[in-house]
Amino acid sequence: MNSCCKDWIIRVIREETDYFNTDNVSRTMAYQRFFQKYPEIRWAFLASMVSRNAGYHMTDLESKWFQFLLNPLMRKQLFLTYERANWAIFRDAYPQLMIYEWSKRWGQPFFHWLKEFQVSPFMMKEWRHFWRQGNMDRLCVALIINEQNVIQKPVIEEPSLKKAVFRRLPFYLQELGHFGHVLLPTKDGSLFGLYTRQFQKVDARIWLGKKLAGLLFHPEVYSGVAAFAFSTEHTGSRCDYLRYGSWNSGNTSPLLRLTYPIISHQSATSSRWNATVKDLNKWMAPIGITKPIDHMPWVKKKQTELFLLYSVKKKLRHIIPYETSPH
Repeated sequence: MNSCCKDWIIRVIREETDYFNTDNVSRTMAYQRFFQKYPEIRWAFLASMVSRNAGYHMTDLESKWFQFLLNPLMRKQLFLTYERANWAIFRDAYPQLMIYEWSKRWGQPFFHWLKEFQVSPFMMKEWRHFWRQGNMDRLCVALIINEQNVIQKPVIEEPSLKKAVFRRLPFYLQELGHFGHVLLPTKDGSLFGLYTRQFQKVDARIWLGKKLAGLLFHPEVYSGVAAFAFSTEHTGSRCDYLRYGSWNSGNTSPLLRLTYPIISHQSATSSRWNATVKDLNKWMAPIGITKPIDHMPWVKKKQTELFLLYSVKKKLRHIIPYETSPH
C-alpha cells in the first residue's frame, strides 16, 4: 500500500473516531455495531455494555433522588468524571478497532499504524498475536488491561478530579454501600452484573473487567444480554433496563441527550503507558468462572436503600436549614 492510501485511511479513522466520540450514546452504539460485524472482538461488546451502564449512571445524577442527595457541583463533577473516562477510552480504543477492520478488508495486518494514534506498544504486540493466533479471550483481556491503564493518570489520578470526586465523602459512601455497579440486563427481566469496588486502583478495575467479560460471555448469559442490547435503543435512561422488568423504583430517569450538553474535551496526555513484566503476568492471568446470579433482588435492595437515604434527608431538611435547595 502506498503512503497516500495509508494517509487517507489514517485521516478517515481520525474523523470517524471524533464523530462517534461525541457523547455516551454514540460511543455505545459504535462499539455495538463493530461487535455485530466482528464478533470475534469480544471486548467491543463488553465495552458497549459498560458504556451503557456509564450512561445510566450519568443520567441518574439528574434523577429526582440524586438531585436531592447531592449538590449541583458534586453532580456535575461526577458526570464529568464518567464522561472523561468514557471519552478517553473511546479515543484510544476505536482507532484500534478500525485498524483491525482495515486489516481484515485488505487481508494483511496494519497494526504498525497504531503508533499514529499513540496506542501502547503492549497493544501493538497483542493485536499482532491475535492476527496470528486468533485467541479471542486473550485479546479481550489485553484490551481491558490497556484501557484501564489509559485512564489511570489522565482521569483517576488527575489532581482536580481526585480532589473534587475521589476524596469526597459521597464517593466513599458509594463504594462502602456497593451502590456502584455494572449491570447486564436481559429481555426476560433478569439482571446479571457485579458491583464496583476500589475503583481508584487499576488492579481492581482490571479484575472487574475480566470478571465481567467472563460473565457476559457465559453460555447462560450471553444470548439474553445480546437479545436485549441488539433490540433496545440506548438512551442513557434507567428505563432502558427496567422496561423488561416488573418493578419501578419511583425515581425519575431522564434521557441522556435531553439532560447533558456535548462536552468539548481537551486533548488527553499520551495513551502510552508502561508496566512491569510482573504486572502484565498478573493482569493476563486467568481468573475463576463467574457464576451467573440474577441481581434483580440485589438491585431492588440498593434502590430501597437509596430511597431511604433520600427520605431521611428530605425529613431532616425540615429540621436543619440548608444553604441550597434541590432543583
